[in-house]
Amino acid sequence: MLNKNKTDDTTASTENPAEQNIPLGMLQWLWLTLLVIVLDQISKQVASSMMELYQPIAMLPFFNFTLAHNYGAAFSFLSDAGGWQRYALAAVALATSIGITIWLKRLPKNDPWMAASLSLILGGAIGNLYDRVVLGYVVDFLDFYWATSHFPAFNIADSAITIGAIMMVIDVIRNPGK
Repeated sequence: MLNKNKTDDTTASTENPAEQNIPLGMLQWLWLTLLVIVLDQISKQVASSMMELYQPIAMLPFFNFTLAHNYGAAFSFLSDAGGWQRYALAAVALATSIGITIWLKRLPKNDPWMAASLSLILGGAIGNLYDRVVLGYVVDFLDFYWATSHFPAFNIADSAITIGAIMMVIDVIRNPGK
């Protein structure tokens, strides 16, 4: 009988201490956030150092690399608002990033799809937040078009946000009661 209790105690003490003491939730997915930030910032630095502003480099019949500076939000919304938007958009991105981090921390461990989705959105938000705070604008360089109609230029951070948002929509469709 003493051996059985001792075995139970030993088993309990050999569990992963991180799981017992530090409630990280799905913060383990922050590696994906970091990957997005690193890829985004490297690609923006390469684009900024190798390209001239608004001078397209043709790649495919529907795609150019075109360096652009976005002083506004998505699709250059508020880009000519006089400068206040830099701080307002940075505050929104910061608040959103904090909210997503809290959500990610509280997410159940059996929800890796949502964890990946939130991590992608968080990485994109931080990547663009960095540009907005440090440069005063967001660096964009991916330019898709059809004939003479161009989709607004975007970047890796924007792509991560879009993919993360699509994943969230898919999750809601797959799990409507969630």
